[in-house]
Amino acid sequence: MKLKAHWQILISLAVAVIVAFLLRGMGGEGGPFVDGVLSFCQLLGDLFLGALKMIIVPLVVSSVIAGITSLHGIDGFGRLLGKTAGFYALTSLLAICLGLALVNLIQPGLVDGEANVKLREVFESYEKEASDETREKVAGAQARGEEEGGFFAQISGFLLRMVPVNIVSAAANNGQMLGLIFFSVLFSLAMVKMKVDEVAPLRSFFVSLNEVMILLTKGIMVLAPIGVFGLIVPVVTKTGGELFGYLAKYFATVLLALSLHLFVVMPLVIRVLAGVNPWRHFGVMKEAMLTAFSTASSSATLPVTMRCIQENAGVSKSTSSFTLPLGATVNMDGTALYECVAVIFVAQVMGVSMDFGAQFLVVISALLTSVGVAGIPSASLVAIMIILTSSGIPGAEAAVVALMAVDRLLDMTRTAVNVFGDSCAALVVAKSEGENVLGMDD
Repeated sequence: MKLKAHWQILISLAVAVIVAFLLRGMGGEGGPFVDGVLSFCQLLGDLFLGALKMIIVPLVVSSVIAGITSLHGIDGFGRLLGKTAGFYALTSLLAICLGLALVNLIQPGLVDGEANVKLREVFESYEKEASDETREKVAGAQARGEEEGGFFAQISGFLLRMVPVNIVSAAANNGQMLGLIFFSVLFSLAMVKMKVDEVAPLRSFFVSLNEVMILLTKGIMVLAPIGVFGLIVPVVTKTGGELFGYLAKYFATVLLALSLHLFVVMPLVIRVLAGVNPWRHFGVMKEAMLTAFSTASSSATLPVTMRCIQENAGVSKSTSSFTLPLGATVNMDGTALYECVAVIFVAQVMGVSMDFGAQFLVVISALLTSVGVAGIPSASLVAIMIILTSSGIPGAEAAVVALMAVDRLLDMTRTAVNVFGDSCAALVVAKSEGENVLGMDD
């Protein structure tokens, strides 16, 4: 009897963690053998991740065009866009407010109501000892943050990324996925305006291409257990434990907030708005969420998310092919929540008191930056840099360097939250369109 895909991935995760701890016991990265094993695992992980990313562009283009051209006119598209955008705005705001409430309640950056001076010293010392690679990432994030500038500049940059000068270049650049989607939407709307018999061959081509890409996704996912193993072993092996001790309260706060959003807030949302049994939906999304957790990439998980939501949840291609690619690009519930908690935490450590007005600005900033910079590398780092700088909180660079050291597991977790949020949007929109999706069986 063949194990189901999600069980294969779970077993792979467990084996990867065991192997990583064995390698750490042998001296971490110190010996040639350990270095060789880590390099081989990294190669396996990169090949799997590369295979998933390889099919994103043709999958997004074919699914968006095939989906929108089946909506029977521009009115259908406008209705779909309004519902999708409204849902994403609502859930992102709920996530940020949840993060804000918990970080103020738990106060991970304070000790007996006062700023954690010891943690501030750890930030500064860790910055001095950081690797060149870490310094380059933070410097790059800082430069991009300065380039993004204030809120108007963020919005302007977001709009400019929607309209790529060169669509071929946009397709080759992961940071321009929003531009690729925008072009596909315009292309689809132009097709809808033409006579049916004139565009029938073109639409048939994109429908067939979409079917081929879904079949290719299934083939690549056969290799998921090997790819997940390769991705997880280096992460667990290289993660140091000392800084985790200092940041344990912060780490637990973020994980608690993400867990509450994933297991309480979103299930309530889909039960109320779509009449869907949340636990059935978790079952539908197991494979996609495990892939998201392993790869830490919403975009790379998109082919798996689309297959799960179409084949297992009964959402139509016309709905899922618009809501899911758009969500993988702009809907970042977990990321927005994380940004809010991280900024308030740093403010607490640095002894910066933030009243309601200042924290409200952090909420708005997290909402804007989670969308505005989501399509660029190190998006969370850039967003945190922007918010810390605009809020006048000192020590931004040192804090971000330290947070990076424990960020990988949080990144994996918030990616799973992001992907689940996208799938919930597809369910709610599909239900509102009268589609027969998962029922409310208890």
